[in-house]
Amino acid sequence: MKSIFKFLLLCFSVTLVAQNPTNSETIQQSIQKKSQMMKSSLVKNVAFTSIGPTVMSGRVVDVDVNPNNTTEFYVGYASGGLWYTNNNGTTFTPVLDNAPTQNIGDIAVDWNSETIWVGTGENNSSRSSYAGIGILKSTDKGKTWVNVGLPDSHHIGRILMNPNNPDEVIIGAIGHLYSPNATRGIFKTTDGGKSWNKTLFINKDTGIIDVQHAPNNFNVMYAAAWERERKAWDFVGNGSNSGIYKSTDAGNSWTKIADNSGFPTGSGVGRIGLAVFNENTVYALHDSQYRRAPESDKAAFNFTKEQFKNLTSADVLALRNKTLDSYLKAHGFQEKFRAENAKQLLRPGGVKPKELMAFLEDEMAVVFEEPVIGAEIFKTTNGGKDWQKTHTNYLDGIYSSYGYFFGEIRVDLQDENGIYVLGVSIIKSKDGGKSFTSISKENVHSDHQALWVNPKKSGHLLDGNDGGLNISYDDGESWVKLNNAAVGQFYSVYADNQKDYNVYGGMQDNGVWFGSHNAKMDKRWHQSGQNPYKSIMGGDGMQVQVDDRNPNIVYTGYQFGNYSRLNLETEKSTYIQPAPKKDEKPYRFNWQTPIQLSKHNQDILYLGSNKLHRSLNKGDDWEEISGDLTTGGKKGNVAYGTLTSISESPFQFGLIYVGSDDGYINVTKNGGGSWMRISNNLPQDLWVSRVIASKFKKERVYATLNGYRYDDFTPYVYVSENYGQTWSNISNNLPTSAVNVIKEDSENEHILYLGTDNGLFISFNNGESWEAFSKNLPNVAVHDLVIQPTAKDLIIGTHGRSLYKANVAALQEITTEILEKAAHIFTMDDLKKSKNWGRSWSQWRAAYTPEVTIPFYVNSNREVTADIYAGKVKVNTVSVAATKGFNEIVFDVSFSEKGKKAFKRANKKAEFTVAKNGIYYLPKGKYTVKINASESEFEVK
Repeated sequence: MKSIFKFLLLCFSVTLVAQNPTNSETIQQSIQKKSQMMKSSLVKNVAFTSIGPTVMSGRVVDVDVNPNNTTEFYVGYASGGLWYTNNNGTTFTPVLDNAPTQNIGDIAVDWNSETIWVGTGENNSSRSSYAGIGILKSTDKGKTWVNVGLPDSHHIGRILMNPNNPDEVIIGAIGHLYSPNATRGIFKTTDGGKSWNKTLFINKDTGIIDVQHAPNNFNVMYAAAWERERKAWDFVGNGSNSGIYKSTDAGNSWTKIADNSGFPTGSGVGRIGLAVFNENTVYALHDSQYRRAPESDKAAFNFTKEQFKNLTSADVLALRNKTLDSYLKAHGFQEKFRAENAKQLLRPGGVKPKELMAFLEDEMAVVFEEPVIGAEIFKTTNGGKDWQKTHTNYLDGIYSSYGYFFGEIRVDLQDENGIYVLGVSIIKSKDGGKSFTSISKENVHSDHQALWVNPKKSGHLLDGNDGGLNISYDDGESWVKLNNAAVGQFYSVYADNQKDYNVYGGMQDNGVWFGSHNAKMDKRWHQSGQNPYKSIMGGDGMQVQVDDRNPNIVYTGYQFGNYSRLNLETEKSTYIQPAPKKDEKPYRFNWQTPIQLSKHNQDILYLGSNKLHRSLNKGDDWEEISGDLTTGGKKGNVAYGTLTSISESPFQFGLIYVGSDDGYINVTKNGGGSWMRISNNLPQDLWVSRVIASKFKKERVYATLNGYRYDDFTPYVYVSENYGQTWSNISNNLPTSAVNVIKEDSENEHILYLGTDNGLFISFNNGESWEAFSKNLPNVAVHDLVIQPTAKDLIIGTHGRSLYKANVAALQEITTEILEKAAHIFTMDDLKKSKNWGRSWSQWRAAYTPEVTIPFYVNSNREVTADIYAGKVKVNTVSVAATKGFNEIVFDVSFSEKGKKAFKRANKKAEFTVAKNGIYYLPKGKYTVKINASESEFEVK
């Protein structure tokens, strides 16, 4: 059997086995491998620049505040790293950028010793909650980091540090998101992470989401166990093993206290959050997945499911989207359907409400009649022996069926009855949870994930949500937004074809934004009132396409295929989602539904559901040009069996490739007249993250598969030279990390770019080997990338650190011959002479200094000298310590003293004027730069 497998591997250069979770040893080896790659990479000196945006933000998971100086604190972002401020959030500095990951579940800080603990791996369980690599520790305020264990924990729920002993630490580990594993439960160290004891383990599907200790007694602790199972097609966030545990010996032993106490038990128990006021008084926020009593349904949602079936289409269309969404979420459709999708299907000529409900129930095996209870709050005053629900009404609007994404509750240590509940909105109570008021305000994003309540001053709050960080000093009556870090979670990025081009991107829970590629990320917009980035779509922002003929025509949308055609000039929006014909089943749309404008005709738009749709008139009308191109879907509450990638060949109209979330890749050569599946020899059932038709060779196609949803982080990267009939594996020397995107270079046929869940890579030899980018670019998930061909800029959309840009003009010139040379200078940019060279706008500012960049390659680490000539006269010399690969010298366009004298002798009539800063700059003319035998020119115009 082994010999057959090896034979197939040699024949097809692919791996035929997938879906096995990657073990922690492989991940640790991969971290070391990437570290070595970054040190030896030919592109390690290619600098990336963060281009924002910062006006919106990404998901916050935790904050830790210095109790003796509340203007100093750390903020942990789900996939954007750890940031530090000592000026109350006026500015932030990243402190995890030199670590192997930016994915965070929880943080803890000992402010006396400046020791930081980071539990890596987000503590939520959403579709893009990235796994971590264990526990990171820094003893120098984040300058250096050490992994101190639990590498297979993946997701950390909570870190508790003994206030009197920073070496005594409790970890609540949730464990793998998509697969069972044993490294979950509660772990304890008493030697600062040198060794760990597992003090609570329930089973391989149940982890610990929250642990809290009594404020003045570290021995008394409460922990929340959470049983959950996520698949690509379904998520169950509740189970009979969920519950509350207690320890009275600092976490060395635990007892389950929820049973027979008044707190819910059984299969409907979901995520639990805890807030401890003292040893005996504890609040618990519970995501109850039990069903409501029948009589409550009508009061909460105005109609029962049976009543919904009997409504007319007109009745449903008249409902507010919010009302319809509440109904759909409450009945389990939260991951698959939105009001806009339902209404699209119910419009004249479409299905009836009864038919819609029948389809949904068939797709998801929904059998229950009543909505879930949702958020509920319990309190104990006797250490967990008895629990009472604090309220009699349902807490509608907190999170409905989305409790798995929230689950945080806080208590004011100055007021036992002052509690805060975090969900889609944030609410507070001053009577122990009997009644609530909202403290969500106009400048506070929804989806609240973290809250710090000043233990010494009531009303002082720090709120972390999906849109960033807010601070309040009046108990949430008013808030200040503290967004100045670029930590957006981008799904997609696009660049239009204008000379001063715009960059567009869709973001997690922050809609779609666009702005100039050279927009400055500063606070000047507070003065002008105009941020350089503008919002053009809400929801979870998705893919963008811009008409090459008119950059005001933009196609974009939000989750589940809700796309529109926008006219940015007239501000008109036209909804364009395809709708099935009468009596046909509704389409299945992926969360990130793919679209593509045809390069052959910009009136033609493609959009993928479970079928491929084509519009010949900009989305106004649609035709199906395929049958179902997936495995057919699976029963569950997550959209599945959907297309994820579309690519039409630039060589031939109608030569189209599509990939699906369940592993199928199909091709048509005749505009959908017939289709052929070309993925049978690839690993099966994996998410097709990209399929890309080559722009250099008609027969060539690339494919990347992603095993993230099986906790399989293998990089699956393939190329075919015959329309997908056979494939070659080109992952070669890549470190272990799931792959999201592959793109060809815009000019050089041999260059490929690859975005993974842990960084960005480039190949100069068609994927035979890969080099790692790293300068100014942390180890963050890269979801998408685009090359603006005129500017030759590479723009990447990261899921945690917003957008980055690097100019790749020099890299595009690299060939095998250049790589074999001792040195080579790439094409240089000219610059325009200015009278402002050497001047300052005021005596308080530094003088403006011109610069010209000298990009070059050397084949070894050595000191490199660049000589600058005007004709045969050497006017200056610049030296730099270069490393093997790409390098840059920044030259200030000045004369050396010796060069000035030589130039004067050779050009006796030339006029020399010294700049205001005392420097003589080169006059207009052409100049030659020489490094060894290589030379290049630039001109001062």
